[in-house]
Amino acid sequence: MSDIDARLSELGLTLPDAPAPAANYVPYVQSGNMLYVSGQISQGPDGLILGKIGADLDVEAGQKAAAACALSLLAQARAACGGDLGKIKRVVKLTGFVNSTPDFTDQPKVINGASDLFVAVLGDAGRHARAAVSAGALPLGVAVEIDAIFELA
Repeated sequence: MSDIDARLSELGLTLPDAPAPAANYVPYVQSGNMLYVSGQISQGPDGLILGKIGADLDVEAGQKAAAACALSLLAQARAACGGDLGKIKRVVKLTGFVNSTPDFTDQPKVINGASDLFVAVLGDAGRHARAAVSAGALPLGVAVEIDAIFELA
């Protein structure tokens, strides 16, 4: 068990199975020691987390949706690393898309749900560059989609 697995357990977090791609793309690409993980949509144990932030969902619900995306990103990284999360050296960058109303301006607060999870699980190695942007709609009506770049040891 890696330190990351142990930390997930301490936090009471369980990684989902790595979601299968929904279209003509691969879930991740490794180039050298960099791992590029395709966008992961907000879904939890009960299914997709749907809705528009600022209309159907508030910031806190959006943060939970973003945290769910982060768990799926870690699940994809685990799959790419042959099950060994200890190969993750750091999170380099996140790009977060928030399904929000035109007047909603707290996209960074929503994506903090993912950023905070990565720091809680990985410590300083979870600190990353990022973008947090609004989208008029996201695939299947989900609340949040996030992609990630990891550096592997």
